[in-house]
Amino acid sequence: MIKLLKNLWGRLLFRDKGILPTKKLLAFFLIISSGLLLLSIWEVSWVVLILINLFFLLLSLIDLAFIPATKQIIVERRIPDEMERGISYPISINITNHSKHQVKFRVIDGIPQSFQKDFPIMGFVQGESSTTASYKAIAKVRGMYAVKEIYIRYRSLLGLWERQAKTHQEHTVKVIPDLTSTRNYLESAQKFLLHEGMKVRKHKTGSGEFTKIRSFVVGDDPRKINWRQTAKLQEVMTNEYEPEHGKYITVLIDCGRMMGVELSKSNRLEKALEAALTLIAAALQKGDYVSVLAFSKNVKVYVPPAKGMAHLQTILEAVYNLEVDASESNYAAVLTYLQTVQKKRSLLLLFSDVQTFLHEESALVYLKRLRKRHLFLMLGIEDEFLLNEVRAVPSDVQKAMKKSVAQQQQLFKKREKIKWEKQGLQMVEAKEENLATVAVSNYISMMNQGIL
Repeated sequence: MIKLLKNLWGRLLFRDKGILPTKKLLAFFLIISSGLLLLSIWEVSWVVLILINLFFLLLSLIDLAFIPATKQIIVERRIPDEMERGISYPISINITNHSKHQVKFRVIDGIPQSFQKDFPIMGFVQGESSTTASYKAIAKVRGMYAVKEIYIRYRSLLGLWERQAKTHQEHTVKVIPDLTSTRNYLESAQKFLLHEGMKVRKHKTGSGEFTKIRSFVVGDDPRKINWRQTAKLQEVMTNEYEPEHGKYITVLIDCGRMMGVELSKSNRLEKALEAALTLIAAALQKGDYVSVLAFSKNVKVYVPPAKGMAHLQTILEAVYNLEVDASESNYAAVLTYLQTVQKKRSLLLLFSDVQTFLHEESALVYLKRLRKRHLFLMLGIEDEFLLNEVRAVPSDVQKAMKKSVAQQQQLFKKREKIKWEKQGLQMVEAKEENLATVAVSNYISMMNQGIL
């Protein structure tokens, strides 16, 4: 009995197989019942009432007989194997009707609850033909998801009955970080940085690797003019240099508790991942070796250094499902592990929370050791709440106390950052929407200065 009730409840919730009456049938039933009630007041014969009920029952059964069988309606799903978080993707449902009658359908796809979608999908499909219905889905959480059942309801010829069917089609969907900023950089690095008010900085004069000889343009350094080619082509030609390739870049991504702090559109870890992938794409495009280390209490992911744009896919496969841990980050253990795996001189880029990191006195000892061999740059997101409290006008005592505490925290951060920067450990904070741009700009600046 309990199982029967569960099946009936699942059928009503669009989750099971079966046949259900439509609103049209219920409306007709109410109208006929009201009419029969009025006729009974006028002492109409019971034979007439029975005949009317039999006629209505026969009509509904005839309509039920013309509803297509489950095997005559074929439903197929087409969904991307990979989706970026927060990006809208079209998902299509192909419906084939092998019966001779037109069918009005409603479809609900068994897509995970964490996806933003609009259901049910409604439409018509003619007899012995097919049609395609589509909807938009937005993945809100990264990870690997299994999409299995498709639920469909279609009506009979007169629309008095509705058959519900369930089709099992298993698809695996991988939700990766939003790569919009990465694509924008790869399309045009200069345009990507100028959009945020920055530019690709030129390297030192005559430093780096010789790239090519090109025509002299206004703004070029006259000391780089190639006089031999100028005399040969009767046109002023200049040498072009670029920073040396093949440097080692190590990207560290913090997955500790404080990286789960919610921002305007996502959390700190999401923004750090997007910025890190943009930075990695920039480094790989310039021919550098890139390794990635994600950590919280312990090391979660380590990708050894490699070069080439194909390495970006390897890194993406390793970090796409990173999640924030409830534990605090153990910087000392991670930096100790880094010393064992990264022997060559490299640029260490740490994406973390600056406020939390400044309270880790033990990390300073390990970073001093690393500083002898590596360069260190920490990138974080500005605390908008703290900045708003600092800028707030104290209209009462409570607000004045909040402002005082916020200013105290701000002064502590500045004082500690100066102490760390004297040790050669640079720290940069940026707004959440500018983190990728600031990361790439600082990387290009350090590469162009030739300090690595």
